[in-house]
This record gives sequence, structure tokens and C-alpha cells, in this order.
Amino acid sequence: MRRYAPPAGWTVQAYMFALDPSDAQVAGLRRNTGAARFVYNHMPRRVSAVKAQRAAEASYGVAEADLTPWQGWSLPDLRRTWNEIKTWVAPWWAHCSKEAFNTGLANLSAALGNWHASRTGARKGRRMGWPRTKRKHGRRSARFTTGAIRVDPGYRHVVLPRLGRIRTHESTRKLARRVKAGTATILSATVTETAGRWFCSFQVTVKRAVGRPAHTPKAGRIVGVDAGIKHLAVLSTGELVPNPAPFKTALKKLGKAQRRAARRIGPYDQARRRKRTASNRWQRAQDTVARLHATVAAVRADSWHQLTTRLAQQFTTVVVEDLHVAGMVRNPRLARALIDAAPATLRRHLGCKTGWYGSVLYVAERWYPSSKTCSGCQTVKPKLSLAERTFNCATCGLSLDRDINAARNLAGLVRHVDLELPGDAKTGRGAHVRPVRPAPAGGAAGREASRPVHPVNAARQRTAANRESRLLTER
Repeated sequence: MRRYAPPAGWTVQAYMFALDPSDAQVAGLRRNTGAARFVYNHMPRRVSAVKAQRAAEASYGVAEADLTPWQGWSLPDLRRTWNEIKTWVAPWWAHCSKEAFNTGLANLSAALGNWHASRTGARKGRRMGWPRTKRKHGRRSARFTTGAIRVDPGYRHVVLPRLGRIRTHESTRKLARRVKAGTATILSATVTETAGRWFCSFQVTVKRAVGRPAHTPKAGRIVGVDAGIKHLAVLSTGELVPNPAPFKTALKKLGKAQRRAARRIGPYDQARRRKRTASNRWQRAQDTVARLHATVAAVRADSWHQLTTRLAQQFTTVVVEDLHVAGMVRNPRLARALIDAAPATLRRHLGCKTGWYGSVLYVAERWYPSSKTCSGCQTVKPKLSLAERTFNCATCGLSLDRDINAARNLAGLVRHVDLELPGDAKTGRGAHVRPVRPAPAGGAAGREASRPVHPVNAARQRTAANRESRLLTER
């Protein structure tokens, strides 16, 4: 399906609100999210059954034209098949919104498409397997794209199809005023259950005036940011941003809660190897574990949001590294600390926020030796172990913290570069950086898609090309 492309001057972002539903509304939310899970689990089995049936018929010598019709996995095909079979497969379908079933079908279509692309080599990365069954006690979610989707004028309720007005824990004034002024349009709403709490996330197209807020001071032109473990980030200005390490902080409570949950009667009997009815105390223990994980995620997200917003507002140009986090976590000694810090979040957040506030994000190439290069004389060390936390240059005698040295090197990559060109043709400085390219806006919010790249100076390129052609002619 084609991704949504916002008009010029508009961008796609999300507004999330915590819900305070009644008991009847909680039952409706669970009913719709359960319908999305049901159709996601049912349709792959049908696709596999049709595939096996066709193979069996072909083995009996049945002609190709007489085989059972193939079940396609595009969203229109899946939706057409579901509408034909839903009456006898799910007699209760009328009690749920059609958008709930569409959510499961859309997710399944994307999963099967990714599986096929990975199998045929069209998708890069680790090979994907067949979509797995969603568990009953897993993450609940449903997306609404049509029907009554709006924010109540009273700033305390949201309206969703088949669910009605649901009260929110916080005010929706910020979004409601934008919608009323005509500077925002709601595209869809997604309800999600996290650790026993329900949230509603609105996908909205917003008309934004690109620029720095008036209340934000301008700290500088260029800053290099080195993401780490001991510190959340180290700036080229010398600032060390502390890492809250939320998972490490909650590890003692989490271990205690998980040991308590392990002693309860769960939904599976290990001795008899069969399912059983879980106890209420097991469910309460699982809720406690889920709340601890939700708190860890919230603290981590808040830390990154505060840092990236400040960087995008106060600096004109931000330079980060292209980290291979998936390869870094293979180190068993650093895996837990790396996942707790989530260094890849830095680039993802800056990818959209730099566009909101009128700054530019540059990404250094993955193999640029920022830690091994001296920020004073640009001498590159052949080896630098992780245990060496201080960079000592044998050429110029510079002694500096290795993370600050790396951040200064990142900032130096674009300090002498014309921002209209990807690098300086004379000195070669800036050849290791590239401006972030905009991605289609229909993807999830947070993609590096908010700001177009600076336009290339076409007159300068024509002058350089003419000069090179004259030199070749004279030779």
C-alpha cells in the first residue's frame, strides 16, 4: 500500500494520552484488541492449509487450472477472504469494530510480505521466519482509521468507533486546540494496553513552523554527540550527560518480583505438560513485573527525549555516529548495559526533532575511527582497547577522556564543511559524514523524515565541471 505523504509544510507525529476507561469500556477495548489477535492467528493457518491442499492436488495430477484457488496475502485479498468466512469462523464478529479485524489483517499482510521478501533475498538483514502466533496475554493493540475519531471539546475525553467517549487521565487541550485551529488533522487512533493501563495514540498531520522556539537559548553552531554506556551521551562541549540506567536500578526489585511470580500457579503445568487455569495471585504477580518493565521503559524514554530536544533546539548542526548496535550487543559483557542505554534512540529521535526546530543532523559513517583519532593533530592510533578510558596522543601529547575526544572528532567532521555540499573538495574534511535523507512520512513517527536535505548549490557544481572540462581540453 502507498504510504501517506503529508502536504508541504506539514509533518506526521503522534499524540499519546493515558485513558481512564470504565469497566464496560475496558471490556470493549479487550474485545476489539482480542478480535485483532484472533484474525491475525486464524488467517496464516488458512494460507498454510490452502498451500498444502494445492500441493496434495498437484501430486495427484490435477491440472493447474483445477487446483484450489490460491490464497493471496495482500491486504485486499485477506480482507475479501475474511468477509466471506467470518460468519461461521467468528459468529461474534458483529460485536467488534471492523477496524479491529482490519488491524490484524494489515499486520499479517506486512508480516507475510516481509517473510517472503526475506526468503527471496529482497529484504536485507537476518532471515525472517513464518509469522508466529500472538499470545492471549501478550501486548494488546488495535488501530482505528475510519469512523468517529476525535478529541472531545471538553479536553478530557476521546471518541473512538464502537467504544464511545472515553475519559483521559490528562488534558487533551494541546491537540484539541490544533484541530480546532485547522493546523492538525487526525489520521488514525491506536489503543494499546501496557502493564494494565490503556493508552490512545493519535497519528496526526501537523502544520509546523520550522525554527527554534523563542524561549530556547542558542548554545552553539555545531555539536558532536558520542553515545555511551557509563554516560548516556558525551558532547563535544565537554558536557557529560548522566545515564540513569533504569534497568540496572530496577534489577533488584525485578528479580524479587519474578521469583515471587515463579512460585505461583501459572497457566502451564510443567509436571503434567499441559495447560491449566492460572491463579489470581499469579496474574497479580505478572502485573507487578509488567509495571516494573513499564517504569524502566518510561524513564529511559524520558531521558532520551529531554536530551534530544535540547540538542535539536540549542544547536544548529548535530553530528552522531552510525552505530551497529545489533553487532555490539553480541558482546555478552556489554549486552545488558547497551540495551539499558539504548544508544540507537539518539539518532532516531534527532532524525525528526532536528527537522522540527530548524537544525541539521549529520551521521558519521560506521567505520570512522572517532575514538582512535586525536582531536588535536588528527593522528590515528592503530589500536585502542576498551579498557583505555583516557586518550593519550604520542604525537602532540594530548591527554583527554576518550569519549570527549570522540565527540570533538565528530564535531570536527563538519566544522570546515560547506553545509551546501556533502564535503570539502579541497581538504577532504567532511567525507566521513552524510546529511540525513528524508524518509516517506507514512512510516512510524520518529523516522528520519522530518527535514529535507539542504539544496545543492547547482551554480557551484556547474562552475567546477566547466573548470575540469577546460583543464582536460588544455591537456
